[in-house]
Amino acid sequence: MNNRSASKTVLASALAALTIAASSAALAARDHISIVGSSTVYPFTTVVAERFSRATQFKTPVVESTGTGGGMKLFCQGVGENTADITGASRRIKQSELDMCNGNGVDVVEVQIGYDGIVLANAKTAKPFELSRKDIFLALAKDVPNPDGSETLVANPYQTWKDVNPALPNTKIEVLGPPPTSGTRDAFAELAMEGGCKKFEWIAAKKSSDKNAYKAICHNIREDGAYVEAGENDNLIVNKLVASPNALGIFGFSFLDQNADKVQGSVIEGEEPTFDSIADQAYPVSRPLFIYVKKAHVDVVPGIKQFLAEFTNNRAWGEEGYLADKGMIPLPDARRQQIASNVRKLNALTNLAAK
Repeated sequence: MNNRSASKTVLASALAALTIAASSAALAARDHISIVGSSTVYPFTTVVAERFSRATQFKTPVVESTGTGGGMKLFCQGVGENTADITGASRRIKQSELDMCNGNGVDVVEVQIGYDGIVLANAKTAKPFELSRKDIFLALAKDVPNPDGSETLVANPYQTWKDVNPALPNTKIEVLGPPPTSGTRDAFAELAMEGGCKKFEWIAAKKSSDKNAYKAICHNIREDGAYVEAGENDNLIVNKLVASPNALGIFGFSFLDQNADKVQGSVIEGEEPTFDSIADQAYPVSRPLFIYVKKAHVDVVPGIKQFLAEFTNNRAWGEEGYLADKGMIPLPDARRQQIASNVRKLNALTNLAAK
């Protein structure tokens, strides 16, 4: 290496060190934990934040409900005072999001915190629905198999639930649900919509021959007014259902549990959305919940280690923990122990195939 190259290397190293030092100094100036992300995970994170602040000398974390996708964008922006320390997610991080994080110098620690079910609920003043995932797909997909039986697609022609299935009510299809930035929307598309879509063998065959076409058929939701984007506020959906007894709403089990006096969950393929049916995964539309932690912030922002210790303590996420009282479905004991050990070691996520 010549003197000029050596000088460039030294200069680059010095600049990198200065950048890290500047980021650490800026972070040190922030005296609270910043948390963004999923509206479903929000109430769980909030109650942990409150317990954490009461039990320690640290300030109460600031928790914002931005949606899973919005939270990932904020979280993955980089390292520094103006970026979030933790984000909640009602689905697992996508490879594109992990790549964005890593590309911006963010090492990510993944923490699966429990399970949740996605419910299709209506007002208790109305008759409860009994649906299959095939019914859900045919009611809400943008394009559906041609009713003439041919292996072709047509723009969704169904206007009432009875059009979809003669056993269902003769009421207009009106479903209030989250926007595309929501993890609940992503999980609903994968678990409910795709679960019904692949009942059609000729569509299911496309998964191996043309994965993009398969996903477009199974995940795209109609845009003709039958599905109404109601924002990230699940409480708003509950209030709208009370005012519109013929409508159905999509949200997490915890909101159903907290509003059981106002709304009821639909039976899906013979299973009611209950704590037990989600815990043993008999209920077909259930999903894991996560928080993601920015490793570089852990030793700089006061209290992150202690916050994680509170979240992964059995008094919080255990079978008899206070998060279960809020409607979160606990992980099995062995899985909780494995995740808690990984959190203590702050192992960064490098491979999405790892569970």
